[in-house]
Amino acid sequence: MVSAISFGDTNSGFQAGIINSPVNTEFYYHIPLERLETPPNPSVVIPFSHDTDFVERGIILDQIYQKCAVLGSRTALVGLGGVGKSQLAIEYAYRTQDRSPETWVFWVHASNAARFEQSFRDIANCVKISGRQNPQANIFQLVHDWLRDDRKGEWVLILDNVDDAGFLVKVQSTSQDGQTNGIGNRNLRPLVAYLPQCPNGSILITTRSESVALELVEQRDIIAVEPMGKADALALFKNKLGRHEDSDNTAELAATLEFMPLAIVQAAAYISQREPRCSVRQYLQDFQKSDREKISLLDNEAGHLRRDKEAKNSIIITWHISFTHVRHIRPSAAGLLALMSLCDRQGIPESLVRSQVEVKTSEKRDSTSNELIDGFEDDVLMLRNYSFISISENQSTFEMHALVQLAMRTWMETNGKLEWWKQRYVKTLCTEFPTGDYENWPKCQELFPHAQSVYVWRMGKGVEAEKMSVLAMKARKRILGREHNDTLDSMAMVGLAYKLRGRWDAAEELFVQVIEMSKKKLGADHPNTLTSMANLAATYRNQGRWDAAEELEVQVMEMSKKKLGPDHPDTLSSMANLAFTWKGIGRENEAVRLMEECVQAQKRVLGLNHPHTISSCIALDTWKAEQEDVVLLAQSIEDG
Repeated sequence: MVSAISFGDTNSGFQAGIINSPVNTEFYYHIPLERLETPPNPSVVIPFSHDTDFVERGIILDQIYQKCAVLGSRTALVGLGGVGKSQLAIEYAYRTQDRSPETWVFWVHASNAARFEQSFRDIANCVKISGRQNPQANIFQLVHDWLRDDRKGEWVLILDNVDDAGFLVKVQSTSQDGQTNGIGNRNLRPLVAYLPQCPNGSILITTRSESVALELVEQRDIIAVEPMGKADALALFKNKLGRHEDSDNTAELAATLEFMPLAIVQAAAYISQREPRCSVRQYLQDFQKSDREKISLLDNEAGHLRRDKEAKNSIIITWHISFTHVRHIRPSAAGLLALMSLCDRQGIPESLVRSQVEVKTSEKRDSTSNELIDGFEDDVLMLRNYSFISISENQSTFEMHALVQLAMRTWMETNGKLEWWKQRYVKTLCTEFPTGDYENWPKCQELFPHAQSVYVWRMGKGVEAEKMSVLAMKARKRILGREHNDTLDSMAMVGLAYKLRGRWDAAEELFVQVIEMSKKKLGADHPNTLTSMANLAATYRNQGRWDAAEELEVQVMEMSKKKLGPDHPDTLSSMANLAFTWKGIGRENEAVRLMEECVQAQKRVLGLNHPHTISSCIALDTWKAEQEDVVLLAQSIEDG
């Protein structure tokens, strides 16, 4: 039995009594027929106005035109956050409209799935696609089909900020309520499938990551966007300030800001908002005061009206977002960047950072050989993909932008990790940095050539060696105490620096102190004690105090032979020193014999090219030549 029932003017239905057959309870929405809409004319559908302050930036726009002119093409602009990728895309959009008014230009926010979907809905509404208002419609399919329809005309699709391609290339997972994660309709195809490659359109992508770009385009279709050149940076400053400023100060500030467009726009906005109490010169002076002042100025978010609402105008925050993303994907790469940010920004040696990052998530074992796979290269690749680092021409060192280093240190401090990484950095230097001896000179030149007083002393740089060694000595006395071994080493190093500069009395005083404390703490025949005795003897010899020098040098040589062995480098040095002293006091024959014995051992132990061997050989040859001259002179006198 079935009876009709009404609930008002717009609602009606049936009421069933007894039902003896299956019942279909599925309800159908009544969707009113859409009225036919007049298709709009082609236009630029982007959320940003045209930037009249835009600066050409060389040939980049020409490269974009050339690649995007190939219909069906996909092109990617790749570069560091804040380098101006989106601004280039905006300019390209408006110039495309000027050149080809019949071409559609669509802008898609592609930072995540939800914004991607909203942009597709905006496109559907703009071009008035039939069926778009149906809640069950697949908006991606509708837009895809519209774009593929060559009757709609030519188009350019700009995907902005594709910094994570995962949501595009992976199949969307469906939740229990039938909704896909981040997508408002049921759709199990990857979203990239709805980006058509057809003869009537091209796609331009902006991304910070080259690896992300390679998931969407070919390597040959990537355009690298670098910081501005000097002339372009000055032009941008001039345009944004709206007036002429002192060119020298502006040029210096542009260089200080690494010619980064976002940083330049930030600085210009900051200056303009605070004039006349702020100028380029004042901003530059404040910026150069300290890292904290730099961070304060770079954290300002003023000045940019043509950036995505979710993208920060602060270049510091922009990079912090990228650091967080890298850390989430590959923690070991973030650790490597942290360590690099504490080095000098240029010439960061691979040997210094390769094995010192303690984050081990990148280490895996080959399933067939069970050998440990080196994750360092993958870490480097990720950092290069994000333009955080670059490789120098010699392929063994890295470089970073100064502002990237500053931003990374700020990020570490914000996340409570700066002090930990500073300690890691110091331990790394202690582990990797060699002594300043000859054998280590190449590595010293590779690893911060001015960072160790022993090295600069060996190179004969007296003033620099004294300055560095005195600072080290004072610090060790304060931290370690006066009698600590490292403190004694520093005192001896200061004595050597004094000696190099001819400050004999100061050098002698320090060496005597070190010898006394070393004998008491280490013993009379300890190598460190013997070295200090040899240094004091050399000071005596340089002053012409031959007897005092000889007495000490004989003691050093005999104890070295007994303690270290006859072929030990320190023993050989003591032999050479005594030979020089004997030569100085006129014991020519004894000096030559001892030096001959020393040279033979040095050639065998140290090698022909070692400075000590070369020095001893030169001295020996000179002494022998002098003896021959004496003999010839005596014979000449006898012959009358």
